[in-house]
Amino acid sequence: MMYETVLARSFSKHEQKRLGYWGLLACLFIVLSFFTIFKPYLGPLPVLNLRLSMGEDDKLHLSNDTTSSWMIAREDSSLIVNDKRSSQEEAEIMSKTSIVKDTDRTHEGAESIMNSSSIVNGTSKSQEVFRESSTRNVKANDSTSSSPQIVEEITSNNYFMVNNTDISLPKATDADAVTKNNKMEPLCTIMGRSDFCEMKGDIRIDGNSFTVFIVSSETDILAAKNTSWRIRPYARKGDQTAMDRVREWTVKLVAGGSYIPECSLNHSVPGILFSAGGYSGNHFHAFTDIIVPLFSTARPYNGEVQFLITNGWSGWIAKFRTILKALSRYQLMNIDNIKDIHCFGSMTVGLKRESYKELGIDPSKSPYSIKDFRQFLRSSYNLKKTRAIKIMDGTKRRPRLLIISRKRSRAFTNVGDIATLAKKLGYRVVVAEPDADLSGFSQIINSCDVVMGVHGAGLTNIVFLPENAVFIQVIPFGGAEWLSRTFFEEPAKAMNIRYLDYKIRVEESSLLQQYPADHVILRDPSVIGKQGWLAFRSIYFQKQNVTIDVNRFRPTLVKALELLHQ
Repeated sequence: MMYETVLARSFSKHEQKRLGYWGLLACLFIVLSFFTIFKPYLGPLPVLNLRLSMGEDDKLHLSNDTTSSWMIAREDSSLIVNDKRSSQEEAEIMSKTSIVKDTDRTHEGAESIMNSSSIVNGTSKSQEVFRESSTRNVKANDSTSSSPQIVEEITSNNYFMVNNTDISLPKATDADAVTKNNKMEPLCTIMGRSDFCEMKGDIRIDGNSFTVFIVSSETDILAAKNTSWRIRPYARKGDQTAMDRVREWTVKLVAGGSYIPECSLNHSVPGILFSAGGYSGNHFHAFTDIIVPLFSTARPYNGEVQFLITNGWSGWIAKFRTILKALSRYQLMNIDNIKDIHCFGSMTVGLKRESYKELGIDPSKSPYSIKDFRQFLRSSYNLKKTRAIKIMDGTKRRPRLLIISRKRSRAFTNVGDIATLAKKLGYRVVVAEPDADLSGFSQIINSCDVVMGVHGAGLTNIVFLPENAVFIQVIPFGGAEWLSRTFFEEPAKAMNIRYLDYKIRVEESSLLQQYPADHVILRDPSVIGKQGWLAFRSIYFQKQNVTIDVNRFRPTLVKALELLHQ
């Protein structure tokens, strides 16, 4: 009351009001000055849901504030951040932040195979999400250099990207990606003809229990949509008969505090686990289900990859040893029932088969094509002939014709007559049957310009033919046109091989001697086809040989010569 009396005597009511306004402004100025001066010493405010924090070793981290459930949403559910953990506590803080960076130099080409919205240090998009744990120190490759990085928030695009700068930071590792609903993206990828899991971090392979352990934090496991996957690492999904012959493996996320087998051996290169089960004993399926997908999966590593084989058997390994050595500089490991625990920093379980087509690679989904695969084979087996002969008018050069013979079924019963006809037309004739010596037979077929044979696994060796060669497929009687087209005609054309076929008539089939002329097997093969594959195969593939009508076959050999003139 005393102050009010003094003010009333000294100032009018209008002057008192103006004095109050100036006093309020003075208070606001003092408060603003206080926060400006002491801002560096103040802790983060509760309303700041994300902050950049500096650790004890001046490492740059992106972390979520635990006072809020706010998350960064981004297009296609992807976060890209450069990070290196210094402790298990920091790993748990970072568990809800996606960190993706490929430290494996030899894997750079592999990223373009995958199709997703993850950006890996400016390289191509990846279909897979890799997870990482800080409980062990296993490097994914011998690349130890760290690129200068800094984290920059790109608010307009709703994601974080790593950009180059002059600041040198420690090498980053990988962690789990999160989606918009705060759930981890799938670890394993479902493809048309194969399933495979691709992962990074603390990975432990237990061949005794057929389990791949991925050591992760409890926070990651709680946030994961799935923590366990079952996979048969053989690229013919959809064929139940084949897949039943493939050992099933379990890929499992485990917390650091739970029981985890200790590492017996740490590997410094990535690993690929695949199966030689299924139909691997068949030469065609060995290539289309295993060798071609293995090429697509392993080639980006340029040999710096360790193969682990399940369902492995010595005959198969010996047959394809040249290819396996060309794809990996390390000795093949038969992982089944091994008591030792092998640990990796990067692992792929299963093979990538992007194409539904047999003996095919889809170049729109892979950096490679079937032509690249054939070039790889020529290099691996040291095949000299790259292109088939081109016949010029007046030249004395004669093309080489290979007749692929068979002994058990679908055999030519008059090879001599066929060879005689071919020689009269100007061919040099070679007759050979494929065997386990793949290296030797690859040399034979590569030396030829034209190859002919009855539909069967032996025709798979056309992969060794030179460019622009001519392939004549003899289609047995009974309605095998669809199989012949799918298994060999379409792949041959994709390989830049000129294709011809010759369809066996009932008069040229040995079935005519086994059944009456009016029997349904000869009269209407579609009836047998409707009974299923086993019934069809048992008659038209396993009981049939062919006797070529050389007069009828002559125009086909003449057409092959014409193609060699082009």
